[in-house]
Amino acid sequence: MLKLPTLVKTLGLASLLASLVLLPGCTTAYYAAMEKVGVHKRDILIDRVEEARDAQQVSQQEFKDALDQMSQLLNFHGGNLQQRYEALSAQYDDSKKSADEVTSRINKVETVAFDLFDEWEAELAQYQNKQLKIDSKKKLLETKRQFNALVKVMRRAESKMPPVLRVLNDNVLYLKHNLNAKAVGAIQGEFGVLQQDVNSLISEMNRAIADSNQFIANMNNNG
Repeated sequence: MLKLPTLVKTLGLASLLASLVLLPGCTTAYYAAMEKVGVHKRDILIDRVEEARDAQQVSQQEFKDALDQMSQLLNFHGGNLQQRYEALSAQYDDSKKSADEVTSRINKVETVAFDLFDEWEAELAQYQNKQLKIDSKKKLLETKRQFNALVKVMRRAESKMPPVLRVLNDNVLYLKHNLNAKAVGAIQGEFGVLQQDVNSLISEMNRAIADSNQFIANMNNNG
């Protein structure tokens, strides 16, 4: 299937559609514009799950890099301590930005999914063929079940990010005004806990990424 961004760019509608998404109350207009080019809510949902998955992959790496920067600073033995601090501070900012992107992507997944399910539910009343209606309703319920399970895993992984960010932020703020060997030693004890938290976060994200891939495969196979 042609990915949504590629399709939109090919048709020269990227700016228009982006504007529709950003404007309040324009979700319906956005869906209508997409349907005119053959892209329906089901396609948009698949694309947004892919984007959420990709955002989690990026975020994983950012948190790994933050942990690495912290390790390098704690193992500092001579050289430019200010440089190490600036690298850690910049990596914290990148991690925070990636975490916000993950949350934004999950929110967008939920929005289009709920709109798709509402539309699907409403269309059931239009069936004249009883068996087809039963089959469609069964598929709707199964898709909802799969989606709810996916979002639960996504949100669980998402919930692991704030605690890590809080520890990183505390350490960055502390070092900002106490940049010396003694201050570095003072935060040494938190590294083990931080490492466990990052590893737990990465593990949850791996599960969410795998579940996203399975959901995408199921949607494509049942389309």
